[in-house]
Amino acid sequence: MAKKLVITQVGSEISRPESQAKTLKALGLGKIGRTVEQPDNEAIRGMIFKVKHLVKVEEK
Repeated sequence: MAKKLVITQVGSEISRPESQAKTLKALGLGKIGRTVEQPDNEAIRGMIFKVKHLVKVEEK
């Protein structure tokens, strides 16, 4: 079974560069407190790295 990442948005996208807001949207986030489950792969890890100050990540 493939590993999953549980990603929770903890910071606001307001006053952030547009690319960070689009990255949050691509991850399935957009509001503080929203949580999504994504597969653990290099593409998702790269997106998380770009917005690491706005999200909390847990491995499942």
